Amino acid sequence: MRFVIIGNGVAGVTAARTLSEGEGEVEIYAREAYHYYPRPRLQEFLAGQIEIEDVYFRSPTWYEERGIAVHLGSEVREIDSAGKRILLVGGKSVTYDRLLLATGGHPFIPPIKGVDKQGVYALRTLDDTTAIREKAAGAERAVVVGGGLLGLEAARALRALGIGVTVLEMAPHLLPRQLDAEGGELLRELIGAMGIDVVVGAATQAIAGEEWATGVELKDGERIDGDLTLISAGIRSNVGLANGAGLEVNRGVVVDEHLQTSAEDIYAAGDVAEFEGRVYGIIPAALEQARAAALNMLGKKTDYQGTIFSNTLKVMGIDCASIGMVHPEGEGYEELRSVGTGVYKKLVLEDGHLIGAILLGDTKDVAPISRLIQQKADVSAHIEDLLNEGFDWRALS
Repeated sequence: MRFVIIGNGVAGVTAARTLSEGEGEVEIYAREAYHYYPRPRLQEFLAGQIEIEDVYFRSPTWYEERGIAVHLGSEVREIDSAGKRILLVGGKSVTYDRLLLATGGHPFIPPIKGVDKQGVYALRTLDDTTAIREKAAGAERAVVVGGGLLGLEAARALRALGIGVTVLEMAPHLLPRQLDAEGGELLRELIGAMGIDVVVGAATQAIAGEEWATGVELKDGERIDGDLTLISAGIRSNVGLANGAGLEVNRGVVVDEHLQTSAEDIYAAGDVAEFEGRVYGIIPAALEQARAAALNMLGKKTDYQGTIFSNTLKVMGIDCASIGMVHPEGEGYEELRSVGTGVYKKLVLEDGHLIGAILLGDTKDVAPISRLIQQKADVSAHIEDLLNEGFDWRALS
């Protein structure tokens, strides 16, 4: 049995590890010339906190010891699903018994006038990071378009290099996917105390400058100067190969509960996969999907039932957790809030059952709260005490 994986990001390498524990050959084909690296380490590399050799997650010997053949710099140009083979750029043909698409995503670049000027970057790959570092070495100020998680971490990394940074977020508050308005405002204040300017409700109209970008022009007429501009407006699934192979594609490659695509013996996982109308775009989902896909490829029937949206992270050194449904719409929901010095907590209940939470500045209870959300636990008997300091969440879970 030959298992072929296209892509060596977190989903591809996680699946390869599971497949290597079974019977058969495991091969990874990667467009980049580098072994797998976790994308959060790119911000550390950009900030000068680690060297390039520290970016990689595994040594080459790790793959060799598990019999995983990694073909770096080997871009796939076509999938022949009828012939069960992939065609590489350069003409080589590789057959497979079962194939996993783990091609990830690419940065979304909004249709901003002048976005193709020199000095405008997106941060997704190691090559991107190297180019931004080189430009930042001679810069005094940077503009980051996008106040999501990646944009904020990139801003922090640039600030660590000693240059001024302005973050522009089109939404009314920061981290619109993970936080609500109150949490976003507190985060904005905390980030401002670090010396990073944040402008919300900022719609970027154009990139200023001639050949080289010299700043950003907003739709309200304001101009924000910067020697480099970083666009961080989310990602889109890399569905080109799937489209060419005639697979069912929507926002991502459509998969069923076994992570199988519309073609027999072709699976998908990670940022490229769409399950029940959703492309998750988070690491926990990539890990769960990759393991389930690999088990199904090995013939061990495993159902994937979706991933509870849960991000527990440090945003510029600030602890933040967003779990389950944090933006309820319609009737039947109750929202409990607590605001303290540098701390914001929000709980979302439906008929007394805990279904979502935001924890900003204090995430010590994230594990039991996550378990209760997964169980949709009835916490109505404790509703008056849930936000009290010292409440024993573990006693409920």
